[in-house]
Amino acid sequence: MDSYAIHFYFLMEGKAISELFINEQIRDREVRVIGENGEQLGIMSAREAMALAEEAGVDLIKIAPTAKPPVCKIADYGKYRYEQARREKEARKKQKVIEIKEIRLSPNIDTNDLNTKVSAARKFLSKGDKVKVTLRFRGREMAHMNSSKHILDDFAESLTDIAVVEKAPKVEGRSMTMFLTEKR
Repeated sequence: MDSYAIHFYFLMEGKAISELFINEQIRDREVRVIGENGEQLGIMSAREAMALAEEAGVDLIKIAPTAKPPVCKIADYGKYRYEQARREKEARKKQKVIEIKEIRLSPNIDTNDLNTKVSAARKFLSKGDKVKVTLRFRGREMAHMNSSKHILDDFAESLTDIAVVEKAPKVEGRSMTMFLTEKR
């Protein structure tokens, strides 16, 4: 596999911005060219675009390979890569990663213990995380699964001011789970 094919593979997979086609690597017959200041220079052959880039003392960078015709920009490659990396870093900084925090309960939980778990869930929800509430059954508790559903209902009821039930209580094997998310 030559370097051209590798560059193409990475670009199509969206793996790396550093693997953009520049200068002689651009083999298209026609390209749409954007000038250094962002102005449209029109559609021309790749050779003409290369000549314009060399004349300006910068590189020809293919920025949109899937467009018809492909879009190329006349700019300094190092500066362009730096700007792209900075934009991606800013975008990552603004993203909020939502974690799922789990709270485990048992069917014979006491009221005060339940209140402690509710306050922990409240803290998680206020931070923006989702909460998975799991009611685990052991041994003979399995026979009374249906009568223990009220524990999860009470849990959700005590958090109605800040949370909504995303997924209703559902039995999965030896446990019953419910998901809560922050109210919007």
